[in-house]
Amino acid sequence: MEKPEEAENRLQAMEGFLQEEMERKKRSRYFWNGVFTGAVCMSLLLTCIYAGRMAYQLIRVRAAGTGTAENSDTESVVSSETLQKIKTIEEAIDTYYFYDEEVSSGDMREGIYKGMVSALGDPYSEYYSKEELEDVVNSNKGISYGIGAYISMNKQSNMAMINGVMDGSPALEAGLREGDIIYEVDGEATQGMTLTQVVSLVKGREGTTVSLKIYREGEGEFLDVDIVRSRQIETTTVESGIVEDTDQIGYLRIREFDSVTVDQYTEAMAELTEYGMKGLILDLRSNPGGDLLAVVEIAKKILPKGMIVYTEDKNGNRKEYTGDDTWELDVPLVVLVNEYSASASEILAGAIQDYNKGTLIGTTTYGKGIVQQIHRLNDGTALKLTISAYYTPSGKNIHGVGIKPDIELEYDYEASESEGVDNQVERAIEILEGKIK
Repeated sequence: MEKPEEAENRLQAMEGFLQEEMERKKRSRYFWNGVFTGAVCMSLLLTCIYAGRMAYQLIRVRAAGTGTAENSDTESVVSSETLQKIKTIEEAIDTYYFYDEEVSSGDMREGIYKGMVSALGDPYSEYYSKEELEDVVNSNKGISYGIGAYISMNKQSNMAMINGVMDGSPALEAGLREGDIIYEVDGEATQGMTLTQVVSLVKGREGTTVSLKIYREGEGEFLDVDIVRSRQIETTTVESGIVEDTDQIGYLRIREFDSVTVDQYTEAMAELTEYGMKGLILDLRSNPGGDLLAVVEIAKKILPKGMIVYTEDKNGNRKEYTGDDTWELDVPLVVLVNEYSASASEILAGAIQDYNKGTLIGTTTYGKGIVQQIHRLNDGTALKLTISAYYTPSGKNIHGVGIKPDIELEYDYEASESEGVDNQVERAIEILEGKIK
């Protein structure tokens, strides 16, 4: 088992390995940050007014939540001084700006919208272009275009990472593995990008090639991987089966919570029950979350009657999600979690722990206890904004804290690589075998 100090050394080694390349890409990164904070790039007055109105609403929301903004109820972002300054900056850009690649006025307009949402200081709030919104909607429906990999954020490096690959996918054929850090996409450094931005770069038209620069723990150099994008892939978010050489112990892994996950979970559980399952390992490791309603529906099929989760907005308005005991799980349960189990997966794990319905094994979860909602705009774009905090049945908000498992057990990477052994699954089997009568 990996000791805490070994895990820390492993993280420091990765950070040191990446630092030199990050410095080399710093100048390029500054440029893209400038594009995305794009308040200096307005070229059309009417677009300024539209963007300003949107910012005004956002700042009112923020000020009402914090009570710190000066004159927040009466002062608008849009003013004659603001518009004049934007015009002055635009003229300066037209006169002096130089770069190897021309930035279109469309990119500039997108930049100002992204910049206003970024100014909220909330890493979970985003502005979506039409194309980005389409990707988000398709992903929630279980539809993927591209390489067939699950991508989430690595909390320590704040970079995108592979948290799973789909069977028969280009990603699997190219040798991508869970835990791979995506350092570059087509030569563009991903440091500082949101998950949406990285995913949009990875996806693309069928038959085109995407080049990834990958950091993999234990490798002395970056790995350069070229992958030919495939046609539309239907995402399988649930994997299941009976664990070999056990007394009918079932294993079910949920990769993420999409609208298709509920049906996939229901089908998997029906099969496991038909096989005579006597105990269940529910694997939520590296599950970044997803749809709130999807995880609630799955929780209803596990928990006893009562509260599953409740949310509260900035005004204290509370919304409760409850279930009955119609489909309550009737076999012993162990839940596997790690530091990348976030959001919806924490809702499910937290409720199971509060009801003492199962044993949690692994490491403390990510700690994302807030809820986002997509607000569509008239031009086909959208905002994803944080609207409330969620609480486990016992009233805990785990934002920034995470859920501490009942049994803390670090994942043994060395045993996995050398022997193909998952020490956390092995521990789960031990516990379930002791409970199966």
